Amino acid sequence: MIGLGIMAVIMAVPITAIIAEHKQKMLKVKAGMVKEEIELEKLKQQNYIIETEKMKLELEQMKLDYTSGKNDLMKL
Repeated sequence: MIGLGIMAVIMAVPITAIIAEHKQKMLKVKAGMVKEEIELEKLKQQNYIIETEKMKLELEQMKLDYTSGKNDLMKL
């Protein structure tokens, strides 16, 4: 009976180590995923800023084209 208890304790130690190692690996994987998500969000934000600036420039160009077209009509 005592031998069975000792055997259970001896078997529990490696199982606990395996579980702890697995949890540690999973945490590293999750940390890597979070890091990649943060990088993706940064890229999305940069893209949004670039697109917004592009639209502003296009709008300015349209305004310039419109006002120059108005001046051409006034000359007629």
